[in-house]
Amino acid sequence: MTRVQLPATAFVVISFKIFKGIYICINVKLSTKTIALERMEILIRIAISNAKSNPKLAQRQAFLAKKISTRYRVAMPYEMKISFCKKCKSFIVPGVTSKIRLGRSSVKSIRNTCWYCGHIYRKIIAQ
Repeated sequence: MTRVQLPATAFVVISFKIFKGIYICINVKLSTKTIALERMEILIRIAISNAKSNPKLAQRQAFLAKKISTRYRVAMPYEMKISFCKKCKSFIVPGVTSKIRLGRSSVKSIRNTCWYCGHIYRKIIAQ
């Protein structure tokens, strides 16, 4: 069985062949939360690609994704959520608008420093 990714339109037409020349068409309405999540993923992906060449546009696209998340009450996935600074709420891209370092203490961690406000947050690495 293969998985088919449906486009994010309001209605999707699915047709089934029952007999030789007889088809059944069904309109399926995708939920608004599914569409909102897909749009957020697209906006964040484009914002990451635009971060180096046009940082203002990348910030705007990321904030639109965040606005969609709050408007349609969709929880932002962890991969998207870590792209925002916890202090100044700006969009940060590792290596472009933030600095990433490995911790040298007995507890191994990844330190992420925001270039806008200087806030440092750590992600502990399990050993």
